[in-house]
Amino acid sequence: MQFKILLYMSKKLYLILSLLAATAFGAAAQLRALPDKYAGSNTVTLFDSTGVYVEESGLSHIVRHWRTQMYSYRGCAANIAVKIDYDPLSAHCNIERVLVHRASSGLTDTLVWPGRPDNRPVYDYIAPARMIYWGASQKMVHVGFLELGDELEVWTYKKGYTYALLADGGQPTAGLNAAFASLPQNDDRYIPPMRGHYYDIVPFWSSEPIVQKVYQLNIQDNKKLQYKAYNGTVGTHRAAADEPGRSLYTFTRANIMPLKREPRALAGNDIECKLLLSTSPDWQAKSRWFYGVNEAYGSFQPTPELQKKVNQLLQGAKDETDSISILTHWVADNMRYAGISMGPGEGFTLHSADMNYTDRCGVCKDKASLLIAMLRAAGFEAYAAMTMAGERIDRIPADQFNHSVCAVKRRNGQFELLDPTWVPNVRELWSSAEQQQGYLIGTAEGCDLMETPISPAEKHYISVVGTSAIDRQGTLTGTLIVTAEGQSDASVRSVFSARQSEWRAALELELLRIAPQAQILDITHTDPDRYLEQPVAITYTYRIPNYASVSKDAVVFTPLAARGIFRRAMAHLNFDLTPETRTQPFSDRCSRLVDIRETVTLPFEPKQVHYPMVDGIADPVASFGCGIQLGGTTLTFGEQAVFSKRLYEAADWPAFRAVAKAQQQLSQTPIILTK
Repeated sequence: MQFKILLYMSKKLYLILSLLAATAFGAAAQLRALPDKYAGSNTVTLFDSTGVYVEESGLSHIVRHWRTQMYSYRGCAANIAVKIDYDPLSAHCNIERVLVHRASSGLTDTLVWPGRPDNRPVYDYIAPARMIYWGASQKMVHVGFLELGDELEVWTYKKGYTYALLADGGQPTAGLNAAFASLPQNDDRYIPPMRGHYYDIVPFWSSEPIVQKVYQLNIQDNKKLQYKAYNGTVGTHRAAADEPGRSLYTFTRANIMPLKREPRALAGNDIECKLLLSTSPDWQAKSRWFYGVNEAYGSFQPTPELQKKVNQLLQGAKDETDSISILTHWVADNMRYAGISMGPGEGFTLHSADMNYTDRCGVCKDKASLLIAMLRAAGFEAYAAMTMAGERIDRIPADQFNHSVCAVKRRNGQFELLDPTWVPNVRELWSSAEQQQGYLIGTAEGCDLMETPISPAEKHYISVVGTSAIDRQGTLTGTLIVTAEGQSDASVRSVFSARQSEWRAALELELLRIAPQAQILDITHTDPDRYLEQPVAITYTYRIPNYASVSKDAVVFTPLAARGIFRRAMAHLNFDLTPETRTQPFSDRCSRLVDIRETVTLPFEPKQVHYPMVDGIADPVASFGCGIQLGGTTLTFGEQAVFSKRLYEAADWPAFRAVAKAQQQLSQTPIILTK
């Protein structure tokens, strides 16, 4: 397939980009005899071509042209409409041409084509939204009924940009959107905020097969383009463009097949082939820009009302750490998560302190902005920082961000990250569910890309301690105390997320899930609203008839503490542990320590004990140990599991799996005691 970008210049600087494929139209569309490897696919994209033209200002014009064949009725249903997302504040787009090549007749239905009076309408409407209402729109053409073998062919044209920073999800893209035939007279709002620069993240992977994908970029030589393919190879060719001082970069990849993702695998961009492109010289330049754009806007200027609030909150603060904690958790707990648009600049400019304090709602960047303003009002040196929740940030300085946090400089000169978005009702100041995550602080001098460190497992412990007794009828009575810290505390504490009238039922359910016949005599717990004062602690007092099997010479039971109460804080037990090996890296919620102990008084003094033979595991990735002690009529049981980090390589799976299986085995296999 060949395509060409044609550029026409005039006094009004209007531009027409067209992407022409050899198979574009005019030929009969018959069911193609594609290789057997495509069997079972819903669709097969025969080609997917993108052409980008970058102006000196950084304004990008993008034409995309693709042709997809329907291979299943599910694929037909998924393509009954063509939809394109865009933000009218920074981009303009259109669906230019839509053809359906019918397999049954060999004819082509022209749904949209420039100048035709019978074109189907291109609908333009507000895109569905939840929690973030920034005015995103969609353009849509109704395709209608498709049959197996039909081929859908589409051309779109976009101009402008979508700045992924702090959009809380969604894939970063560099340039976007405009009218296909001509440019509006004023294109200033389509110029990217980091003026003069271009950046893009191009996924060379897909959930359905692609026979051929091409990405072509026409850009000035003086922009010093950096690019690199990750997690695979991409064919690359550079040639002189028709205009002097410009180059044409062509990136191709053939036979793109969907990856069969393993459970808990990392994000697609972390394990599948992607291309990063950027003209930004380094991360320091990005850091300086991010600092400058928000300082110029005045995002962090405290108002008198805000200063008064800060002074009030910090009355009685003990030290530097206490002051930072008070302000971070006040913003986390008192600012609702709901995004509203301030107009131009949304998505990369942090809302002002006045707006955030008045509205008390916003997304991650607004929570970070309010915290920065409050810290500065308290005399701290604080800055905005960008990070990428859920994905790796690679070295090419493209727009690899979707989340904003705060960085405060401590008296020792070291920066500390704070995240008021992820720590409501969490004892941490920075959520360790974000460990091993890249971040960039915006400073006047410029910072390099950094990575959040691994948080030690002991900072995220869950402890289950039982004291119980078994009588000769097999009834188990006793107490069970659950305590937790860090991210494990947050998981256990989530039981109180329901209305207060439902707390008791939710707490009972945690025990009834592992012992349905339990009679719960009492439940006490720490005050959920005073979570900063101490870790969560929940104490059950219970009676469980017929829990153990007791005969004249034997007792058979499983320690209640080992059964997996508050499994919500032990995400490793929710993994599919069947595969012995993995080929893809994976993630857990956080590093974690699980400590389980129970002391059981028995109805007689046993002489022998039989329990699951679980070997100790000593590995830097994950470790495990367990043991039983007998002393008269008292049995003491203990086990401990340690998971050292959040992100794991495929080679870490055997150790991770062995530890999770060991805990799972002890939760299901009874101890047998005999005379």
